Amino acid sequence: MIQEVKEILLTEEQIQKRVAELGRQITEDYAGKEVVLVGVLKGAIVFFTDLARQIQGDVKMDFISCSSYGSSTVSSGVVRILKDLDRPVEGKHVIVVEDIVDTGTTLSYLLENLQSRKAASVRLCSLLNKPDRRKVDVHVDYEGFVIPDEFVIGYGLDFDEKYRHLPYIGILKEEVYQ
Repeated sequence: MIQEVKEILLTEEQIQKRVAELGRQITEDYAGKEVVLVGVLKGAIVFFTDLARQIQGDVKMDFISCSSYGSSTVSSGVVRILKDLDRPVEGKHVIVVEDIVDTGTTLSYLLENLQSRKAASVRLCSLLNKPDRRKVDVHVDYEGFVIPDEFVIGYGLDFDEKYRHLPYIGILKEEVYQ
């Protein structure tokens, strides 16, 4: 554990076990259907790749990048698409793969945006859900873990582009981001 981490919230083993379970559930739910996994960059990339390897069947991959944070720890409430999908999703079964659902602002916008593109279905798979911070109601169809209102890093989650490489999810010490 690095010194900036107050405590490890989820170990690498806990994460990998839950990712495998989510992959099995998605495989069952979409048996015989083509699925387009849409990874939300950058935070979800580690979870996205691990999850994609756990899903059996016809899986396509694409990525989108949205921001409502910048280099802050608090959402600005203004969502910008920084990188759009490479292919249309009309008529496709889309699963948005996200690292964390926090205020819900970005994901609410993104889910509505994808629905407006006439996808056959749009569901959300998030490794982490932080309901205590929710400002906009967002339904998580495939949920990894519900976590407390703490600033977390690791397994793709960052603070100012640091700590994404950690194999676990830890709580960042307050003095690091204040």
